[in-house]
Amino acid sequence: MLCARGILTFDGIPSGVHKHLTRPLRPECQELKNMLKSLHLQNLGLVDELRVSWAERISLIVGDNGLGKTFLLDLAWWALTRTWASPIALPPPGRRDASIEYVVKGATGKTAEPVRSTYRPEAQACPLKAARPTMPGIVIYVRVDGGFSVWDPARNYWRTDPGRPAAYHFQSNEVWDGLTLNGVRVCEGLERDWINWQEGNKPQFKVLEAVLKVLSAPGESFQVGTPQRIFLGEGRDRPTLRMINREIPVALVSSGVRRILALAYFLVWAWQEHQVAASLLGKDPEQRFVLLFDEPETHLHPRWQRAVLPSLLRAVDVLRGSGPQPQLIAATHAPLVAASLEPLFNPAQDDLIHLGFINRQVTVTQGHWAKQGDASNWLVSEAFRLEQARSIDAERAIEAAEAFMRGDASALPQGLHDQQSIHTALQRLLAAGDPFWPRRLL
Repeated sequence: MLCARGILTFDGIPSGVHKHLTRPLRPECQELKNMLKSLHLQNLGLVDELRVSWAERISLIVGDNGLGKTFLLDLAWWALTRTWASPIALPPPGRRDASIEYVVKGATGKTAEPVRSTYRPEAQACPLKAARPTMPGIVIYVRVDGGFSVWDPARNYWRTDPGRPAAYHFQSNEVWDGLTLNGVRVCEGLERDWINWQEGNKPQFKVLEAVLKVLSAPGESFQVGTPQRIFLGEGRDRPTLRMINREIPVALVSSGVRRILALAYFLVWAWQEHQVAASLLGKDPEQRFVLLFDEPETHLHPRWQRAVLPSLLRAVDVLRGSGPQPQLIAATHAPLVAASLEPLFNPAQDDLIHLGFINRQVTVTQGHWAKQGDASNWLVSEAFRLEQARSIDAERAIEAAEAFMRGDASALPQGLHDQQSIHTALQRLLAAGDPFWPRRLL
């Protein structure tokens, strides 16, 4: 039996699981010991210069395609772990004065001095001094391609063993099939671990069930089914889920369900392996988490999109019980993801980071979070900047109608040049109860 920080109580259920399954998230400010505080870039990627101040709890990155949302997540991972989860950030050709500077607050709550790295073209690297870095806690990066990265302070921090990995990087298939590094099997993968935990009635399986329950789509709680043999000639059983009144092998579920299953499994695997490593080192398990999540809406139905980030924060509590709230940095294109954070948002510890493009420069706007109320309002807000939350054709017809009503013939688009053509277009494109109709004066 393990106890206290981690972990397992006498009944095999992780300490704090029951109370965290249904309780609301804590919107109030709590102990926040770990955090990436700031990032300052010069002449890297698309930017000449860019500064970001990360919020203590939730930083939501929005902006158009190609402006660097994933790039910022990659750099946040590098600053926290001193490793790259993707190809190294490079300066534009011919530039030699590229640099990265960041600030991390560590376990003591004390903010470290800024760390600066200047890009070295001959090495194509951003070197750092060989000194003990600030320890940020467990860092998990959920990548948009279905892959995951984890940096574990018990297995990766301040490496003295040259054979020890700097971090663990999983391609999407390796989350399911397992990962081997330097001839060592470091992870058996989702399906084998699931079956091993389930058939062995191990504590990890109870944690997995609890995390799956928290991450389930609203109104559809995941229920684990009976292992089944599903492929002819294969000598192993596969895990199943009870869905739609039957048991479905997890290998055959939809892309959205697979992404959530992978997220649940990876959280449990990373936390469990950290506890094992901490025990072998004779140390207490780490309680602090930093979560990086790229496009959490990928493959998910809208009702799941508006639950995934709040559920993820609850899942961390399920894993470890009480502890400092995690720092979450997420990038999204989905207005429902933004709307889902409105009940949690606290300006003292959360922020919206908007990437724009002005005068041929990528810009960052922060500190302008405002509740929008629903997804349509988010679409036309500064975060997403649509003129209207409609089809392009409907927007064009309404703009033509408004130009006609104010007598601005020069603003009428081709094909919508008179009252009849505009009226016909509106009838074809707008619903009978559309709110535009009462405004129409034609």
